Amino acid sequence: MKSFASAATELSLSQATVSKAVSRVEAKLGARLFHRTSRRLALTDAGSQLLVRAEHILAEGEAAEDEARTQSAAPRGLVRLAAPMSFGVLYVAPILPEFFASYPDVSIDLQLNDDTVDMLDADFDAAIRISALPDSSLVAQTLSRMSRYLVAAPAYMKKHGRPNHPMHLAEHLCIDYAHSKKPGTWTFTNKNGSVATVRPAGPLRINNGDAMMPALVAGTAIGILPEFFLRDAIADGRLERLLPDWSLPSGAVYWVTPPGGLRPKRVEVLGNFLARKLSPRSARAMTIALTSP
Repeated sequence: MKSFASAATELSLSQATVSKAVSRVEAKLGARLFHRTSRRLALTDAGSQLLVRAEHILAEGEAAEDEARTQSAAPRGLVRLAAPMSFGVLYVAPILPEFFASYPDVSIDLQLNDDTVDMLDADFDAAIRISALPDSSLVAQTLSRMSRYLVAAPAYMKKHGRPNHPMHLAEHLCIDYAHSKKPGTWTFTNKNGSVATVRPAGPLRINNGDAMMPALVAGTAIGILPEFFLRDAIADGRLERLLPDWSLPSGAVYWVTPPGGLRPKRVEVLGNFLARKLSPRSARAMTIALTSP
């Protein structure tokens, strides 16, 4: 630029605004950046040195913008994902090869843990959670509904009898699942709107559904688990659903992301993929495929 006027035109600013901006920089640096005359505008030594640094900063900024545009156009990079242990093993891990085939430039750090992780402290991009609606400060998308059932083995009922009302559970041995919304309390509702709340007691409290299954199947006690744990055992008669006229608070499988604005493209495409694959119809088809001989 040969004048402040031409610079102002290029930047769509007034000449006075450009002149004041240069004066503020000079005052801050304590050095003149331009030799100004009525006919000529030229850089001083200090101005020439600053120009080199400014050009470098501008180039770095433009490169960062280009990289961000590339990421939004073609997903790439690492997604840190947290998921419950059993659900991750049974339903998430088996479909990841299909995801990688579609998005070869995206990688996933999958952390399986039945504890509810603090996504911000642990620096996760997303999490899968099975529960009632998660913390409202997070952004949650429902992947599928998830019912919970009260079950017992035929061997247990042969020895202890079958409860016919939720309040009868006070007389039975129960296994408490530690990740229920209200540990130590089971709440049932029937079609008439009646509510029954009981406090289970028994030989075992546990925080993993797979670890609960052997005790349930062996007839040690009665327990409650999400439907996906129980599907096969109910189908083949190892477990029976109890109190079918009473329902438990249902939850869902959620795709959860931290609060904020736009998500990186790599996180967005993974969320969309899981929503598609874990929909009820797709999940049923996958279950059949996984359990077929």
